[in-house]
Amino acid sequence: MVAKRDLSALPSIVHPDAVFRSPMAIHPYQPAAALILALNTVIQVFEDFTYHRQLASDDGLNVVLEFSARVGDKQLKGIDLVRFDEAGKIVEFEVMVRPLSGLQALGAEMGARLAQKMPAFKVKG
Repeated sequence: MVAKRDLSALPSIVHPDAVFRSPMAIHPYQPAAALILALNTVIQVFEDFTYHRQLASDDGLNVVLEFSARVGDKQLKGIDLVRFDEAGKIVEFEVMVRPLSGLQALGAEMGARLAQKMPAFKVKG
């Protein structure tokens, strides 16, 4: 799905009340539409995106995906922390990114594309 830059099947695997935790915000976003919007946008922003490692809990309900990518001339590494429910739907998706220069480039690009849309999804805290 990610390798082909086609996330059209994403809504079918995301729980309607899924929570998205951005590396740029302290408060999460909800519901599923926020996660779907963010992921559909980031696959357009990232260049040279590659997953390197996948680690899963014994029950398979928690997965850590290590990735690298580039935003403009800034390299970054990150992890996606993904939690699934018993039905296999994504219920929580958290992203962490380093170094700061890569995170700033990502934040600037995502902000330019989503600044008018994401605030409506922010969980009040």
